[in-house]
Amino acid sequence: MTGASSPSKILVVDDEPAIRRFLRTSLVAEGYDVIEAENENDALAELRNRVDMVVLDLGLPDADGVDVLRKIRACDATVPVIILSSRADETGKVAALDLGADDYVTKPFGIDELLARIRAAFRHRLQEQGEKPLFRSGDLAVDLVRRIVTVRDEEAKLTPREYDLLRLLIAHAGKVLTHRFILSALWGPEADVQYLRIYIRSLRQKIEAVPERPQHILTEQGVGYRLRLVE
Repeated sequence: MTGASSPSKILVVDDEPAIRRFLRTSLVAEGYDVIEAENENDALAELRNRVDMVVLDLGLPDADGVDVLRKIRACDATVPVIILSSRADETGKVAALDLGADDYVTKPFGIDELLARIRAAFRHRLQEQGEKPLFRSGDLAVDLVRRIVTVRDEEAKLTPREYDLLRLLIAHAGKVLTHRFILSALWGPEADVQYLRIYIRSLRQKIEAVPERPQHILTEQGVGYRLRLVE
């Protein structure tokens, strides 16, 4: 949760009553305050009151979830949004992430997975509001002032481009970054995704204990990459 004085308020937007009941029971048990909405109109009406996070189903009966997300972002540019999706294709997920969603969870999902994504999204927002000069996650430590990367207590020598890539992932730690977002930030919008794959591979060779089974830089198949936050 984001504060000790009052429970974090989560708006759950889903048209399935069983899913809403399940989420309400699970989230309330974790100490969150839950508000429910079953369609676009109810969701946007509830958003006018202060909420700390939105859990949004893409398959709403009265609107496409991506359009709802676009309207949410027009109302509030900073509230964390986690997408629930039963879609098999990555197109909707990528579109939602490019519009500013913080994460997505594919139905059916386990509550432990969703809770972990909720905690990561809250941590990401706190980090954006006041970034610390030293980043730590498991055996990875990065001094963002001196640009020193340490893995398992040994310094890892990165090229400037490798460091820029790691630095971008750290700035959004816990959040899925799409291929297009990373390419635009580091190479420009017309860059080939192959550049990104080469540098991700090189970076993993230097910071992962077993590069073939990465624990820090995770691949979101068909979507992009996520820097894992070790709790």
